[in-house]
Amino acid sequence: MRIDFDPNELDRGAFYKLLTSVVVPRPIAWVSTTNKDGSCDNLAPHSFFSVSCVSPPVVQFTSVGRKDSLRNVEESGEFVVNLAPEHLFEEINATGTEFPRGVSEFDEVGIAREPSTRVKAPRVAASPVALECELHSTVRLGDSTVVFGRVVHAAVSEAVMTGGLPDALKLRPLARLGKDEWSTLGDLPEIKRISLPEWQEGRRR
Repeated sequence: MRIDFDPNELDRGAFYKLLTSVVVPRPIAWVSTTNKDGSCDNLAPHSFFSVSCVSPPVVQFTSVGRKDSLRNVEESGEFVVNLAPEHLFEEINATGTEFPRGVSEFDEVGIAREPSTRVKAPRVAASPVALECELHSTVRLGDSTVVFGRVVHAAVSEAVMTGGLPDALKLRPLARLGKDEWSTLGDLPEIKRISLPEWQEGRRR
């Protein structure tokens, strides 16, 4: 037996909670930005985050409402996606606090910056991966704005590399679930994608 939910009959908050409890786990874009005149840096977690395109490399995050990250991206045309690692769990959560505009989460929470290579927005010094992005475009959808950023530089700590690629077990990324729940990496099963010839051969057996 299933329970039916009609988004037209539920208020925004109730259906938001349902969606974020179903679409799990969600990777976190820990987005750092700076305002137009460079006087204030912002840092905030966004759990509506994904890769949009490979060539050119484009990532996306969604700002639910008009948050400082979105305003700064629109003003400066730049941002950095910092990986959200497990050991910075409390700091990541704290940067989701709705501080007043003009207050830097870096300073308020006590997070060290490091300069980026290609953009003005700083990187999180303790994050093992930073994707420096230039704004590609935005799409407004109801109460939210999807931000697309072209990755112009990637910086990865040597400590998390294995065989020339970042190692998930070393990255230890956090993800968001529903309610106030977060998740860490559990088991990591490996399986190769089946090619069509392999599939057809297997069916003949």
